[in-house]
Amino acid sequence: MTSRLNPYISFDGQARQALEFYQGVFGGDLRLHTFGEYGAPESVDPNKIMHGQLEADNGFTLMGADTPPGTEHEPGNNISISLSGDDADLLRGYWAKLSGGGTVTVPLEKQMWGDEFGMCMDRFGIAWMVNIGQPPA
Repeated sequence: MTSRLNPYISFDGQARQALEFYQGVFGGDLRLHTFGEYGAPESVDPNKIMHGQLEADNGFTLMGADTPPGTEHEPGNNISISLSGDDADLLRGYWAKLSGGGTVTVPLEKQMWGDEFGMCMDRFGIAWMVNIGQPPA
């Protein structure tokens, strides 16, 4: 898998409906994963979307999720830029540069779904997410 850069939108409980709407607009394959699939704590609605990804036939990729409880959701500030792929060295290098001088909100480390993941705000106030997947077998 090559590395990709795409928008990641946070929703206030309507991620499923929004991503299904965008699938109707752009077509393509929509994959939705709920918090319940990954053993979320009781404070999180297990049916809410932890991660959704739409891959349209024209190459567009759009990701999104419901904002978990305790995380501020503010329309207008609910979009991050996502970097993902399986080239761990390349993505860790991007992470180091993006988070340097910024604020790390989620350290880049192994997560419950098996990938390395981190979130940061760069020194210009732009939110970034980095996900390092496992290389294909």
